[in-house]
Amino acid sequence: MNSIFGFSSALKNEIKWHGNHNENCDRLILKAGHLSIIYEKGTLRTVSMGNKEIIRMVQSAVRDNEWLTITPEISEEEFEICPDSFRIRYLSKYTSGEINFSAKYVIEGNSDNSLTFRFEGEALNTFQKNRIGFCVLHPIDNYAGKPCKITHSDGSAETKTFPVIVYPHQPFKDISKMSWVVDGCNCQLEFHGDIFETEDQRNWTDSSYKTYCTPLEKPFPATMKKGEKINQKIELKVNSESFQHLIETEKIVINIDTEPKTEIPSIGIGRSTRKVPLTDSEIQILNKIHFDHYRIDLCLFYHDWKVEADLATKEASTLGCSLEIALFFDDNAAIQYTDFESWLSATEAKIMTICLFHKTSVCTPDYLSENIASNIKRRFPHILIGTGTNANFAQINRNHPRSELSDLVCYSVHPQEHASDNATLVENLRAQSYTVECAKQFSGNKGIWISPVNIQRRFNANIESYESLYPDNEFPAQCDSRLMSLFGGGWAAVSLKYLIESGAKGLTYFETAGERGILQGDFSSRWPNDFHAEKGMIFPVYFVFQYLLRHKSYSLLPGRSSNPLIADCLVLTDGKQLRMILSNFTKDQHLVKITGFKGNLTVRQLNAENYAEAVSDSGWLDKAAETKLIRIDSILLNPFSVSFVDALLKL
Repeated sequence: MNSIFGFSSALKNEIKWHGNHNENCDRLILKAGHLSIIYEKGTLRTVSMGNKEIIRMVQSAVRDNEWLTITPEISEEEFEICPDSFRIRYLSKYTSGEINFSAKYVIEGNSDNSLTFRFEGEALNTFQKNRIGFCVLHPIDNYAGKPCKITHSDGSAETKTFPVIVYPHQPFKDISKMSWVVDGCNCQLEFHGDIFETEDQRNWTDSSYKTYCTPLEKPFPATMKKGEKINQKIELKVNSESFQHLIETEKIVINIDTEPKTEIPSIGIGRSTRKVPLTDSEIQILNKIHFDHYRIDLCLFYHDWKVEADLATKEASTLGCSLEIALFFDDNAAIQYTDFESWLSATEAKIMTICLFHKTSVCTPDYLSENIASNIKRRFPHILIGTGTNANFAQINRNHPRSELSDLVCYSVHPQEHASDNATLVENLRAQSYTVECAKQFSGNKGIWISPVNIQRRFNANIESYESLYPDNEFPAQCDSRLMSLFGGGWAAVSLKYLIESGAKGLTYFETAGERGILQGDFSSRWPNDFHAEKGMIFPVYFVFQYLLRHKSYSLLPGRSSNPLIADCLVLTDGKQLRMILSNFTKDQHLVKITGFKGNLTVRQLNAENYAEAVSDSGWLDKAAETKLIRIDSILLNPFSVSFVDALLKL
């Protein structure tokens, strides 16, 4: 083949156009035989046959020497679309710092249920990279525990298994071809232009396995010299003799089960990272929620840590919260602990948990666990001791805590380690519970403490182990404006659902006030061009916690959505009453049918129409207009809405 832009056949009865990426091609639903594919911004998503998801995503990525993914500028898109086939061509330009890389892409979908995705790329200057090329995401559901035949680069083959429990390293290596069967579909992927391997992305709460190019055993970062070229191609073939066309329904079904019931764990909030303490009016608003604990980070290698500790304990007291202390040491841990113990003995704060971390270690070193934990337990036996990581589940899954002296295994959660679009954030929600289930396997009956949960990454765990200070003059990477949105409220509700359901002992979310908080507070946004909150705004996520914690005595019930990537729920009961939060993650209206309740529904829906009213009043939840549905089991969810639903449990 002379070039990847040489095609073997012409398409008939096709639609052709040249598209500007931002005008008309953000999201296309395409067909390749019986395969259904979503094309979105240079990426293939949700490759399915009927209701069987075959591939979650195929994309090409440029990762810099810190594993940051460079967002491409897409141009010159060309589309040729038929009823059962398609061809897409486009150009991507990747520029960031020293990186300057350009690639031409071609995607072909054929009527024989096959896909081909290929590119030619060239370095336009010399730079360092960790990886450039294709990755394929395989969904967890219907894959976990299933066999997969791996053909290696030397032609040999072996049969492996997609991991059930989150696998810490690469389950499949040296891949040139992989073959598997899912629900009667025989699937095959072939890879050209590099050696591929597979990792379990649940380590970063991504709900997928990822097959990617360039094995991690190769040294990185590697130098791409100016003029150096990369050519890659992947081919997917799917064969199914049992394919049936399904009649799709517009209605989503929420099934509520009466068992098992799960108690709500300790739910906490993080201290604001802004430099100004909470004001009296902010505390008054936050006190309407009744959080159980209040996380503070104390870096004992900072000279002013006692000042911060005293301010934080005062805030915790006025909020009526116990303290969760994330305690960071450096190599002077013995001296630092002596100083901390003196402060601890003098404080009147009610302390629930102390999590032990080291400034440069990805997980709690054994000597901290053995020495400091034993001292704390001897002097303060009521305090729960946590060990683990301040970073992702990957760090603790690869470095299991060995100390018997701790009470908790701790790690943090965020959904944006690899991608940042709304669909990925929703897809990754389910994986949060996978991490808890896995942690229980190695915790030795210790409680699982998730702290903090954020919508954005706090720091790059590839290069550091704690969050350092960031400058005020630029919008920090730790902030995400979706936290103040309806989407942010819906995401938090379903995150709570999965983590509570999995049996975590404690959960700490977000911060109190500011651009990383559940309300903007008494100060205007420091970065108004990037975070458009106004002074005094109450973010939708505030009402999610308010609704949940006013029903803290209730238990969580399993609520299963027929399409959780569109709409999902959190369901509570006291044995008679039902309390439910329904989240619509999309820009479209959706009709949702609910099973498992008795009688009528009362709905208060937070949506675009009343958003301005809600975010200006912390008492909105009690004042919101109610819609009563008499003997009706379906609710119309407006775009990105968060609905608070009251009903009777069907016994």
